[in-house]
Amino acid sequence: MDTTNTAQDHILIIEDDERLASLTCEYLEGNGFKVSVEHDGANGVERILALRPDLVILDLMLPNEDGLSICRRVRDQYSGPILMLTARTDDMDQVLGLEMGADDYVPKPVPPRVLLARMRALLRRSDIPEASGSDARIEFRDLVIDSGTREAWLNSERIDLTSAEFDLLWLLASNAGRVLTREEIFSALRGIKYDGQDRSIDVRVSRIRPKIGDDPHHPQRIKTVRSKGYLFVKDF
Repeated sequence: MDTTNTAQDHILIIEDDERLASLTCEYLEGNGFKVSVEHDGANGVERILALRPDLVILDLMLPNEDGLSICRRVRDQYSGPILMLTARTDDMDQVLGLEMGADDYVPKPVPPRVLLARMRALLRRSDIPEASGSDARIEFRDLVIDSGTREAWLNSERIDLTSAEFDLLWLLASNAGRVLTREEIFSALRGIKYDGQDRSIDVRVSRIRPKIGDDPHHPQRIKTVRSKGYLFVKDF
C-alpha cells in the first residue's frame, strides 16, 4: 500500500453509492487521509462549507441535488480543489463541470491509485515553484498577481479565482513572453502527461480571461498559440 502521504489532509466524499464511498474512504484512510462522507446531494453545500475540507470528491449524479449544482453554488465560498466523478462520459459534462468550477474531472470507474494520483496532483502546490520576496508579486499595469497570498487584483479589485484558476494564471504570468505548451502546463499543474484530448486547460483559460479584463473573443493578455499552447503577453 502506498503510504507516502504524511499530512492529514481532510477529504470530503459526496457520493450516493454507499459501497463505493465506503471502499474509497477505506483506501484513502489507508493512505494517510482523514475522510468524511456524505451521501445526499441536498446536504452537499452545507457539508463543504461546514467542514472546509482540503479537497472534495464530488459525484455528478446525486439524489436531491446534482454535483454540477453543488459545485456552482459553493464555488465562490470554497476555494479548495473539487474533483468531480461521473459514470457518464459525455464530453459536454466535463466542460460543464469545469465551467462550474471543478478542478479536475474523472470518469468512473477510476482505479484507486489513479484517483489517489489525481488527488495528490490537486493538493500539491510545490509543482509550481514558490516565489519569494519581490518575485512573489507580479504586476502588469492594472493586473497584480501575488503568489504569497494566492490572490490577484484587477484595477485594485480582488479577482474571484478558484485555486486551479490561480495556479494556471500564476504559471502563465510567471512565464510571460514565453509560449507554454499544453504538455508543459499539464506537467506543472497536474503532474501527468497531456493525453491530447483533455480540455480542462482550455476551459480554465476561457474562465480566467474575462476575470483579468481580457476580451474572450479577441484576447490580448492570454493568447492562444495554435497547435502549441498559450502565451501570456507582458505588455499590450
